[in-house]
Amino acid sequence: MLVNTIVSALEDIKAHDIKVLDVKKITAMFDFIIIASADSSRQTKALAGNVQEKVKAAGGNIYSVEGEQSGEWLLVDVGDIVVHIMQPTVREYYNLETLWMDQEH
Repeated sequence: MLVNTIVSALEDIKAHDIKVLDVKKITAMFDFIIIASADSSRQTKALAGNVQEKVKAAGGNIYSVEGEQSGEWLLVDVGDIVVHIMQPTVREYYNLETLWMDQEH
């Protein structure tokens, strides 16, 4: 399953506070959102690169990557899975976990 591949790729480069959100019941656009924190723009870029490499090696597709210029928040679109790699201040500000999980209720 690509979710496990992505989480492993994030752990390889020391992402922290990795959360996997199952959003199948909330949206038809994708099945999972994976959110991870990185300590620097250099690490966010390295994490996004490793996710792309591991997904392709597992036979998955990368549809787009956004945010590479600033490196504060990178989004990797894997189709049924959207990966957000964020620096802690950006992650705290946007609070995606609460935003998506509040939709369930």
